[in-house]
Amino acid sequence: MSLSQEIASLVKEAETVLSSATNEQELDAFKNQFLGKKGKLTSVLKGLASLSVEEKKTVGKEANEAQTRLESFVETKRISLKESFYENQLGKEFFDTLRPLPKKERGSLHPISQIQYEIEDIFTSMGFSVMDGPEVETDENNFGALNFTDDHPARDMQDTFYTVDGNLLRTHTSAIQVRALRKLKPPFRIIAPGRVFRYEEVDASHENTFYQVEGMVVGENISVAHLIYTMETLLSRVFRKEIKTRLRPGYFPFVEPGFELDINCLVCNGDGCSVCKQSGWLELLPCGLVHPNVLEAAGLDSKKWTGFAFGLGLDRLVMMRYGIHDIRYFQSGNLRFLKQF
Repeated sequence: MSLSQEIASLVKEAETVLSSATNEQELDAFKNQFLGKKGKLTSVLKGLASLSVEEKKTVGKEANEAQTRLESFVETKRISLKESFYENQLGKEFFDTLRPLPKKERGSLHPISQIQYEIEDIFTSMGFSVMDGPEVETDENNFGALNFTDDHPARDMQDTFYTVDGNLLRTHTSAIQVRALRKLKPPFRIIAPGRVFRYEEVDASHENTFYQVEGMVVGENISVAHLIYTMETLLSRVFRKEIKTRLRPGYFPFVEPGFELDINCLVCNGDGCSVCKQSGWLELLPCGLVHPNVLEAAGLDSKKWTGFAFGLGLDRLVMMRYGIHDIRYFQSGNLRFLKQF
């Protein structure tokens, strides 16, 4: 039998064997039997060495065509086996996609989402608009337009996640305030909820990924009194009772004067715990009057327009509301924890 005849015979044998495969595992085994490095086709082709140059060209072409034909046959068979498998499964299994799921299996909103939507309702009832923005921001929007100096520590790679193109993962939703200042005409009131990122050392009260709601009011003759009233209204409605607070001086480049609004720790009732670092108070809400430089950077006349801004940590707010001792639970994906809400 000539080498050409051996190849033709091998193709017929392979197609017969491959056709008998009942699953993909068998198909792969049969494929290796004929087309593998030590397969039958390889063994046959070893005979090429004894042929003349012209015969090698002819038989080599036949061998390549045989290999292509068998590989095509294998893929066609593979598709057929998959279709047969799924048809068989459909015959055994039935699921009505329109059937309501059992009530106990239904999901629910994450506790941070719940409090975010609640806060949005509170602020919209006070005439605020809700704005959104990208999580990957420019350095100018995140720092420059907010009066951060070029050498401010927050711009260090030890505090902020930078991308290779020079942008960064926003460290606060204040960047949305910058966008609002450029887009809206005063007077206006906005809040900006969203996810933010910082290069933090994670512990019970710090995460590298967390959520904020920042807000800004810009108008004429806006004072600290407007700020305090708005914050007290928010907290009393969130916690459904009067909350003990304190206002202390704080420095933030984008406000002047700046304040830290702390609330009495509701996890330990002010006795001291890991959440409040044994102080009895939790830093909840940095705030202050919008710095004139921020207004001027947006093209507004700081002598005519004033305003206040604040930033509220949603994770910590949920912790206070429900007495949660560790902020890391929120990102854990632990359903036993999340189902409580």
